[in-house]
Amino acid sequence: MSITCLTYGTNVTRQAVTKHLEVMGKVGLVRNVRRGRERIWQLEQRRLKEARHCLELISKQWDEALERLKKFVEE
Repeated sequence: MSITCLTYGTNVTRQAVTKHLEVMGKVGLVRNVRRGRERIWQLEQRRLKEARHCLELISKQWDEALERLKKFVEE
């Protein structure tokens, strides 16, 4: 999608969306191609799945650590 499409109907500025997409692009979560004066952005599904998997692992580790802390505090 173009920045125009991504920001349509929101209160988010085009500059803010562009800044976020550029950061996501640096880590490979999105990519873009030029079409005339616009850049069309696309999600990198494989990389997004990898990121989600990593976040799920981190979440599981935090859940386990908090459970250990809870047991320690309650004893």
